[in-house]
Amino acid sequence: MGFTHFNEAGQPKMVSIGEKNVTARTAVAVGSVKMAPSTIELIKLGQMKKGDVLTTAQIAGIMGAKQTSALIPMCHNILIEGVDLNFAIDEEESRVKITATVQTTGKTGVEMEALTAVSICALAIYDMCKAVDKGMVIEEIKLVKKTGGKSDLNLLKE
Repeated sequence: MGFTHFNEAGQPKMVSIGEKNVTARTAVAVGSVKMAPSTIELIKLGQMKKGDVLTTAQIAGIMGAKQTSALIPMCHNILIEGVDLNFAIDEEESRVKITATVQTTGKTGVEMEALTAVSICALAIYDMCKAVDKGMVIEEIKLVKKTGGKSDLNLLKE
């Protein structure tokens, strides 16, 4: 089986999605930022010097999802119908967990948009907290669910 994103001359190309069916598509991605317990506390109390960490990360993640095709080569520019970002502070594991759900109705999926949203959220959290915590680690960004198109994926424990 040949590569799909190269033309006959071996040059990169964006594949055509013209023949694909329009379907409702959803993707869910997750990730987390591990940090010191004192950093978690500053986030919870709204005492980070740069401002409200999770609100800033939420806006950044939405913006990231909308810019995915400008950041990822060969990624189609699609109409995003919805981006929902959720955060969970896990004090036991000292991390902020991020979940992004992205929706569209179209000819190609929104997996890259969901993954980009989580990635940008994590980077924004890191940026907002780096002055007080040099040991933060961005962890396990992954796709956990997708619907629509030819194949579905569900790794969520529901």
